[in-house]
Order: sequence, then C-alpha cells, then structure tokens
Amino acid sequence: MIGSLRGTVVERMADGLALVEVEGVGYLVHVTPRTLAELEPTSPAFLYVHHHIREDAQTLFGFLQRDERAAFGVLIATHGIGPSMAMSILSTHTPRALVDIVASSDIAALTLVPGVGKKTAERLLVELKNRLDVPVIDEPSGPGETTSVGDVRTALLGLGYTDSEVREALRDIDTSTHTDAADILRSALANLGARRAG
Repeated sequence: MIGSLRGTVVERMADGLALVEVEGVGYLVHVTPRTLAELEPTSPAFLYVHHHIREDAQTLFGFLQRDERAAFGVLIATHGIGPSMAMSILSTHTPRALVDIVASSDIAALTLVPGVGKKTAERLLVELKNRLDVPVIDEPSGPGETTSVGDVRTALLGLGYTDSEVREALRDIDTSTHTDAADILRSALANLGARRAG
C-alpha cells in the first residue's frame, strides 16, 4: 500500500494526472487542479497518497497536505461519493472550507461542485456532519445565538465579504460566550481585518 511519494515531477497532464518519478519508477497520480498547478516539471515533489484498490484497477490520488488526504478518505467512505466526486469536491473547496460548509449547512456552496445538485447537497450535508470534525456554529448554546450568528452572516455578506471569508471569520469566534449580534459582528470584523492585513 503506497502512502506517499517523494520524487521528481516529470509531466503534468490536462486530465488531472501528474507523472512523478521515484528512483527510476514513474507513478501516475490523480491530483486536483490546485495541486497540479504546484507540480512544476523537473521540480522535486512530495505527495501524500491514497492508494485506491479495486478488483479491476489500482489508482493513486495525491495531495500536498495531510488534511486533504484525510478529507478524501472521509468523503469516499460516505455513501454515494466515489473517488471522482471526492476529487471534484476537494477541487472546489479546501478541507477547512468543507468543514465550515457542513457546520453552517451551506447547501449553495456544495452545489458549486460540478455534478452536485440541491438534493445531493442536502444528503451530503447530513452524512458529512456525522463524519467530519464539525464545530457547532449555528446550534444555540445560549439565548438568541442562532439568530445572532445568522444576522451577522447576513450583515457581513451585505458589506461585500465572500461566503468563505465570512465562514472563516465566524469560525474563530466562541459563540457560546458571544451571544450578542453586535458583539459577534465586532469580533468578526476584527478577524476579517486581521486576515486581510495579514
């Protein structure tokens, strides 16, 4: 079972394949477009690998980060998601963004993935909440919390921030101690300002 590859990038192919040579042996590895862009021909490369074995084929899926490989494993263990769909999801959303999407039940974000319609997105949200390490964002642990977070999200989107920026900003706020919408908004804006400055 292959768990990683360290070698030299020989070739990038248009269909999401990279040829990586390790000690004279070339391995064809399926990667996301984001990863493919990082794999410059003739440059050294290290990939975390998921070695997918079926009766009729063995396929390698490569990832630059360990959390991507872990997310891929969770996705393909989910009913109705095969390797191709899992790669499509990870091509559209990073693992951290995926956790935030599931935590906030963001169906619209999941439907951005090619081949995922509204009904499929709804089913995936339910199944992934049980599989991913999802922080509680919108479930109330204090009076008015759900409404407050929703109001803040709407306000930030109205100010021109993107869905992913809003999710990241809210993810860092402990909504069990911050239940007032104005307080959450101040904290979220501080987070967004720090991110853009950094």
